[in-house]
Amino acid sequence: MDKDNIFEEGKGEYNQQKDFTSLVCWKDARKMKLYFYKKIIPVLPETEKYNLNIQIRKAAVSSTANIAEGYGRYHYQEGIQFYRISRGSIYELKDHLISCIDIEYIDKSLFDEGIQLIETAKISLNGFINYVKKRKDDKNGLR
Repeated sequence: MDKDNIFEEGKGEYNQQKDFTSLVCWKDARKMKLYFYKKIIPVLPETEKYNLNIQIRKAAVSSTANIAEGYGRYHYQEGIQFYRISRGSIYELKDHLISCIDIEYIDKSLFDEGIQLIETAKISLNGFINYVKKRKDDKNGLR
C-alpha cells in the first residue's frame, strides 16, 4: 500500500485533510468564539473579570470544543450529545450578549454583529445535528 495515499476518514484510514476543522458548523462557531474574545471580552469592565468575562470564555471555548469532541466519538448518538452541548453553549453566549447590551457594556452595532454570528453558528450546527441524526437512522434502518 502507498503510504502517501490518504483515504477519507471513516472508510478505514485517516484523512488528515478531513476532521472537525473541515465542518462548517465548527468554522462558524470558531468565528463566533473569536468575536467574543476579540470584541466583547476586551470591553468588559474590570468588575466583570471574575463573572461575565469567565462565563463568556467558558461558553465560547465550549462551543467549538464540544463539536471537536463529538466528531471524535465513535457512535453517532454519542457525537450528537456533544453537538447538543455545543448548541447549549451557543445559546448561553446569546444570553451573555443580551446581558452586555442590557447593562450597556456594548453598543447596538456590536450586539447586532454578535447576534448574526450566533445565529449563523446555531443554524449550521442544527443542520449538522440533523445530518448526523439522519445518518444514524439510516444505519439503524429507521428510514
